[in-house]
Amino acid sequence: MISVDAKKKELVGNFADKGREWQKAKHPLEVEAYDFIDKELGKVTPYGAYDITHNLGWVNVGTDNDTAQFAVRSIQRWWEELGERMYPDAEEILIMADGGGSNGWRNRCQFNGLIFTASGII
Repeated sequence: MISVDAKKKELVGNFADKGREWQKAKHPLEVEAYDFIDKELGKVTPYGAYDITHNLGWVNVGTDNDTAQFAVRSIQRWWEELGERMYPDAEEILIMADGGGSNGWRNRCQFNGLIFTASGII
């Protein structure tokens, strides 16, 4: 059983973060003064899969929007990277998802993609 979800798009670059990180005295990490989008680096969308059985998270980071195709491909990548090794005898997988964005209940493309994917990989 896995739980999946996409998070908000994030800027890519050397931006300031409100968290803390230890640095040697008098050697601060230089960051951009403003969080304006870098046209070359753009934004990324993190799509995560959490394996409830093994308490293990996995994240696919892509430049696509949060679409059904991106969700399906992220689940495929999870299966290729981790799932098929952790569940070699699996005949089915339960996927838990919220009902927003690429996981929306009206998004038939995702359901068709998952059915196609499952028939090809499991």
